[in-house]
Amino acid sequence: MLQVRNVTRLFGQKAAVDNVSFDVAKSGFVGIIGRSGAGKSTFLRLMNRLTDATSGEISFEDQNVLALQGADKRAWQSQCAMIFQQFNLVPRMDVASNVLHGILNRRSTVSTMFNFWPDDDVLKALAILDRLGIAEQATKRAEALSGGQQQRVAIARALMQDPKVILADEPIASLDPMNAQIVMDSLRRIHDEDGRMVIANLHTLDTARRYCDRVIGMRDGRIVFDGTPDQLTTGVARDIYGADASFSESATSTSIDALPSDADADYARRMLV
Repeated sequence: MLQVRNVTRLFGQKAAVDNVSFDVAKSGFVGIIGRSGAGKSTFLRLMNRLTDATSGEISFEDQNVLALQGADKRAWQSQCAMIFQQFNLVPRMDVASNVLHGILNRRSTVSTMFNFWPDDDVLKALAILDRLGIAEQATKRAEALSGGQQQRVAIARALMQDPKVILADEPIASLDPMNAQIVMDSLRRIHDEDGRMVIANLHTLDTARRYCDRVIGMRDGRIVFDGTPDQLTTGVARDIYGADASFSESATSTSIDALPSDADADYARRMLV
């Protein structure tokens, strides 16, 4: 289904993504972990075509997405939805309109300018919001919502595209533990119920163990681990995180979802990034 072959992205002489290769044979929930600067976000941006690769090939269903241009590239971006750490919503726009903007590239400029949407699209947006437990927020401005609610709106916007692949770039890094769990539960349920491939950059080992079918560890732009969640031992963590992984096994197994305060969550993130 997905084949990544020798993908490299250079910024000057620095390789942000360095000769990365892996296959995903069927739709799954894949987590990518690693410290800051490991290349996780750059790889997702390459896959979504927000950034161009220096070399290599990413094929999905036998189509090399790195070679797509123009309308074909935009069609791929519609099929490969992106969820960002900071939500990327329009703050002063109502929630329903933010969700409808997931299909912005399918609408005419005039329709978009006057915020005109067919009834079928509006009903679909409301149904997606209801599925994520926030239908009652549809008429509120996005900026009035909590961080966790805004991230669920961002997920709804992605689902509005009806994508085959959802890329989530550190979707819970800025959330409190309770909302982090809600967001991760939502992504896992979408994968289980819809059969959509989900690839998520994650901060903590425990989150990867809990939600992912497969975990890829990156360090300095390269893949240093590719296996199942139960293979994420303390030794593997040291390979992925280097000196920053010299903490105890209890630290690696503490989810930010279970921590009692925002301060503790920030501490955990510093330890596990």
